[in-house]
Amino acid sequence: MSGAGARGTGLGGLWLALAGALILTPDAMLMRLSGLETGAMLGWRGLCMGSVLVLFWGFSTGDRRGDLAALRSAPGLGIAACQFFNSLFFCLGIALAPVAAVLLGVAVVPVWAALLGWLLLGERAGLRTWATIAAVLLGIGIAMSGHGGDGISWDARAGLGIGLGLLVALMLALNFVILRKHHHVPIPLAIGAGALVAGVGATTFFSGAMWAGTVWPMLLTGAVVLPASFMLLSQASRQVSAAVVSLLLLLETVLGPLWVWLAVGEAPGARMLWGGALVVGALALFLLHRARRARR
Repeated sequence: MSGAGARGTGLGGLWLALAGALILTPDAMLMRLSGLETGAMLGWRGLCMGSVLVLFWGFSTGDRRGDLAALRSAPGLGIAACQFFNSLFFCLGIALAPVAAVLLGVAVVPVWAALLGWLLLGERAGLRTWATIAAVLLGIGIAMSGHGGDGISWDARAGLGIGLGLLVALMLALNFVILRKHHHVPIPLAIGAGALVAGVGATTFFSGAMWAGTVWPMLLTGAVVLPASFMLLSQASRQVSAAVVSLLLLLETVLGPLWVWLAVGEAPGARMLWGGALVVGALALFLLHRARRARR
């Protein structure tokens, strides 16, 4: 990695990203357990996540006026918009398409991040990073190939899920790149504001469906899983490159369906297990290399 990307070798950032990615893995399972419609899921997730993050900001900040000014800037509004559309597209995908198809689309996030990091920050992903991205995408391709229980049933719903997943990936990558470039923007306030806008809007338009399902999974993911994971991932993006953070985020792609299997019985096939093993193995080797490099 050259240029500004040489900054991104901090060991602490790697562990922050890894912790955030692991915390996020049960999210899809909790969404499925709720049985709520898209609007209701978006409402609960946005209200809970946004409230927790904004309250955290309110109690922890030492410069409220400066933080609010940063939120009103173009980078602050950009981060809030990324969070809004990320929430919208992901909820639509989980509600309308197979989880595996959505997560397959999301798997492109490190490619988006590497390209955006190069275009907007001048950070060039090194050969090892691109090799890991290729290995991870190959593993995910193996995991999602086949039909029925051994992968994705390729139909219109799967295509819709992949498309929405690609949009989620773009929003996530852009969010990480903006955060890396603009350190003055307060993470909990900007992300919390975007989540709150999504939650309030969904609650307003879908008020009649907010209780038409099991609410506790949404309260858990909205108040604990999402705030904790996005805070860790966002903070990591200021210590290591967006491409590296995005790579670790792909743990959700292989571990998320396993959580869904445990909860609702959507069993992964042999290809899912082999592909998942390739993804985890490639990421483990990448982490070991980066850790050794950071220690040196």
